[in-house]
Amino acid sequence: MPVITKRIHVSTKANTDIVDLTPQVREIVNNSPLKDGQATVFAPGATAGVSTVEFEPGLLQDIPERLEAIAPSRESYHHDMTWHDGNGHSHVRATFIGPSLTVPFVDKTLTLGTWQQIILIDCDVPARQRDIVVQLIGE
Repeated sequence: MPVITKRIHVSTKANTDIVDLTPQVREIVNNSPLKDGQATVFAPGATAGVSTVEFEPGLLQDIPERLEAIAPSRESYHHDMTWHDGNGHSHVRATFIGPSLTVPFVDKTLTLGTWQQIILIDCDVPARQRDIVVQLIGE
């Protein structure tokens, strides 16, 4: 079975920025020679995660607020005591989200729900450049 690996370059803002990756993943699937298979979207690094959500303004506020409740940025973290980089909360948040997501595609169409988009949640403190890996497998 063929495997195709591509990258999506993303600029993120600081402090739990959420980016819709769906259009780029769709384009990768559409431009591939594969008709049916799976697309895995992976965020290298330890302070970002990949998930799905209805990409709408209310949830774009709710998600950072709830992540703040789960792993408050003002709390003390052992990671910060070790590295002094102030992003212990970023690591904890990204761990709960997870670094990857796999979405099947059929007839070159991602099998997402009507209101479901693929998102990157960058939990790190500074704005960053991220290279997201999209790997397709199929036929």
